[in-house]
Amino acid sequence: MIRFASLFLLSVMLVPGATAQAQAVAHDSALSSVGAAALHDSVASVSRSQLGTRYRLGAAQPGRRFDCSGLVQYVMSVFHVLLPRTAAAQAQLGVAVPRDATQLLPGDILTFGRGRRITHVGIYVGDGRYIHASSRRRTVVEVPLPDPDTRQGRLWKGARRVLNASTRADTDSVPRPIVESPAS
Repeated sequence: MIRFASLFLLSVMLVPGATAQAQAVAHDSALSSVGAAALHDSVASVSRSQLGTRYRLGAAQPGRRFDCSGLVQYVMSVFHVLLPRTAAAQAQLGVAVPRDATQLLPGDILTFGRGRRITHVGIYVGDGRYIHASSRRRTVVEVPLPDPDTRQGRLWKGARRVLNASTRADTDSVPRPIVESPAS
């Protein structure tokens, strides 16, 4: 797996004597050749770094506690993608992706809800799995995509793609979950 450092170095690459526009072209070219797979691997890694973080409605505290939209907002902010705070608002952004596992890429935002109302989001991490802050399990978990014939499968509404080849990572200070010891 390509490490965060190599992706970060690509994002700050400087070409001596080149204009800002030339530097941006050089950056996009390097990222598109190496970067698409590295970017998607990095999104999965940053998402997985929050596994075990406690669930709390309305929370967005990396390494401490999240709700579903707070987790998605945080992970995408590491890649300089600024998202709104709520699941419903996040579900309006990016490009719609069919509800088909073969067309999903790591980093796609999965949307869940009833009717037209989106009430939950998660991040696809590849291999038919996604990460979300589960109110039921009270923690951030990685689970398989839901079977369409199950209740959860009927709640899965679709996916949105908000990352592209020009997205950069800033993963120097990705917090890890804080493991609290039980009170003695």
